[in-house]
Parts: sequence; C-alpha cells; structure tokens
Amino acid sequence: MPEYDFDLFVMGVGSGGVRAARMSATWGARVATAEDRYMGGTCVNVGCVPKKLFVTAAHYHHDFNDSRGFGWNPGSPTFHWPTLLENKNQEISRLNGIYKGLLDNAGVTHFDGRARIVDPHHVSIDHDRVISTEKILIATGGWPTIPDFPGNEHVITSNEAFYLEQLPKDVLVVGGGYIAVEFAGIYAGLGVETHLSYRGPLFLRGFDQDIRETVRDELIKKDINLHFDSVVAAVEKTPDERYRVRFTDGTEMTVGLIMVATGRSPSVHDIGLENVAVETRENGAIVVNDAFQTSVPNIFALGDVTDRIQLTPVAIAEAMAFARSQFLNEPTMMDYDHIATAVFCQPNIGTVGLTEEEAREQYANVKVFRSSFRALKHTLSGSDERTLMKLVVDADSDRVVGAHMVGEDAGEIIQGLAVALKAGATKSVFDATVGIHPTTAEEFVTMREPVEV
Repeated sequence: MPEYDFDLFVMGVGSGGVRAARMSATWGARVATAEDRYMGGTCVNVGCVPKKLFVTAAHYHHDFNDSRGFGWNPGSPTFHWPTLLENKNQEISRLNGIYKGLLDNAGVTHFDGRARIVDPHHVSIDHDRVISTEKILIATGGWPTIPDFPGNEHVITSNEAFYLEQLPKDVLVVGGGYIAVEFAGIYAGLGVETHLSYRGPLFLRGFDQDIRETVRDELIKKDINLHFDSVVAAVEKTPDERYRVRFTDGTEMTVGLIMVATGRSPSVHDIGLENVAVETRENGAIVVNDAFQTSVPNIFALGDVTDRIQLTPVAIAEAMAFARSQFLNEPTMMDYDHIATAVFCQPNIGTVGLTEEEAREQYANVKVFRSSFRALKHTLSGSDERTLMKLVVDADSDRVVGAHMVGEDAGEIIQGLAVALKAGATKSVFDATVGIHPTTAEEFVTMREPVEV
C-alpha cells in the first residue's frame, strides 16, 4: 500500500469542509485543507451570518415605529451604512480567525491557495505544489448565477451586496427564492425604494402556498414593490450612472442598483474534475451515493456542491456522517427527513416537514389546522402585520407531518417543533401540551378545529 502525504485532503473550508476536516483529524486522520477565498465559506462571509446581521439592522426601522404605541418617542433616528458595514466586517474577520483556529487546534494542515485534482490521489496547490492523499473530499460549495441577457455585467449578486460602498436610492432585486425575498426586506428596511421582480406568478416556489401568499401580502405592507410574471430582457447604464432595465413585456424601470438572486450553481469550475471520472449532473453538481462517495471510489463530496439541500446545518450534518463513517468506523447515514429552515424576510418564515400540497399527494386523509392573527405586540404598535401558523396532519395516524409559520421569531419557534416532528409527535400530543401564555408560540398547541377544504 503506497504511503500518502495525507489520509484526507479537503477542498474548501466552508461549514461542511471545516467540520469534516476537524472531526476526521480529531479521530486520528492526517488531514489537509485548501481554500483560495476565505475561511468559513459562503455562510460566514457572504451568506447566513452577515445576512442575519443586515436583517437585524433593517428591522430597527419597524421597531422604532412600533415603539410609539408603547409610549416611546424615538424622534427621528438616522441610519449610517458605513457603521454597519465596518462592524459587520470586523465580526466576519473575527469568525475567520475562529475557523482557522478550529483547524489548527485539530492538527489540520491548511494551504492558502486553489486546490485542483491532478488524479485520484494527487492534488495541486496553485499549480505549484503537488500533494498525495488517500482520499479527497470536495466541499467547494456553490456560487451565484447570473442570467444571460444584454447588460448583465452591470448587475451584482448577493456576494457584492455585502460590500457596497454606499446604499442606492432605489434598487431592483431580481429573483423569487429566499435570498431575493430576504434582500428585498433588507433594502426596504434600510430606507431604499425597493422593487422585487420574479418571472413566475408567486415567489418562494416549493414553500407552502399559504406561506407564500401571506409573505406576499406582508411585503406589500412594507412598501416593497412586487412585480410578478416579470422577466428582465436587458440592462443599460445611463449617463448619470444609473441603470435602465427593460422587461420582456416592454416596460422599463430605472434604478441605482440591480441585484440578481436567481439561484446558485455548484462551484466546480477549475477544480480539476476534468482529470478524473467524477460523474456530474447537467448543472455541474457532483453525484454521490449515501456515503458521499462519487463515481471515483476514493473521491467524496458533500454540501452545496452536490446540490441536494443547500443549507449550512445540512452540510455540517453531512460532514459529521462522512467523518464518522470514514475515520471512526461508525457507518452513518444522513437523514434528510424533517429538516427545518427559516427565511429571514420580514416577518420571518419558519417551516419543517411537508407542505399542505405535498401532504395531500402522500396521504389519503389530511387535516389542516391554521390560524391567522395580529400578534399581541401589534395591538398597541398599530401595525397591521399578521402572523400565520399552520399544522398539517395525516389524519389516519394523527401524526403532524408539517408545521409552518410566518411571524416574528418564526425560526426560533419552528426549531422546537422540528424536534417534535422528528420524534413523530401526533396532533393529540400537541393538544395535550399546555401552552405558554401570552406567547405567539402557544397557538401551535391551541388550534383545535381543522379548516374546511
């Protein structure tokens, strides 16, 4: 058996790559990693973490207004974008150091540079150094995609949105997924006139229909201009440094910034896949089996580069399963059922399990429990924001198969319900649970009458 420099070489140090490298090293493997961008990957640098900070900043706009009904006089607060940007950058820099420390403390050898596969057992770093390894793990994540239309060089993606030198007076966000919806809320909350354009009749495809409709109604209340069945045909820069957008229906709009959030593709460009027989799908996603093994037996992949469920906690869980299976001799299968998620639009979405539409396809007898109301806070704030809470139940087994919410702290509330659904809780268990009063969350255990379909 040949002697390799390392037992495992991890390409990419995002959430999945770092966890796989750290745990594999902890369990005795000789591990190396390489990255040519930043420690922590998308989530830490241009994803979940800075986005949540921006969402928090944007929400103060509503909080200041809501406080008046409670006797506060907030005066005329002003927002200073450079302060938020500087503080965000400092926090990201701190997290970059923490991720580097995690690898160092585990004894992982890290290379700053672009890793490319040379053959099944060799990886080069910036074409200069070649390293041998028994196993290769590809954890290079995803990258924003930009549609092909004239003038697309004038648009930005979510990557650049986190580093804008100044906020525009008005912005067009193009897309209908959670990133587009979240950034529309961010820009609007920070005082930017915001337009959201989506090619279909309603955004957030794949979410429960009630959720999608409720979010639509609430975004309109937040003065976000929604344009459905709307497709960008071309963009041109005007003499005054603005951007004229022409849509396929002939309408036009001029704004100071265009952000495209129309999807992310697996980041497989220039990593040497052409040198090995790794099977990929049409969009570049790497095909793996239940053990994260590619068509080349000693090359593995996990996280967004496989384009299954693009969520940071999923990549981390996959990394744990991989490391346990490969270096702890504990074969571990990833369980993708009942993965909860949140969308940090305003108000938030929290969801776990099946949508009503999915449940009706899988079960013969489905009951739906739904409640829409104005939260206690808004009886004094004067806001007409509404909360939606919904349980989807397989009536034959009484098992709750889906829980969905639009409202403040939806993600925090749904996390607890995800445990209940994972444990197989029935509606009778929900009914027998005493609520915490007065809270929004208690509504999930007090809904008694199913809605008529």
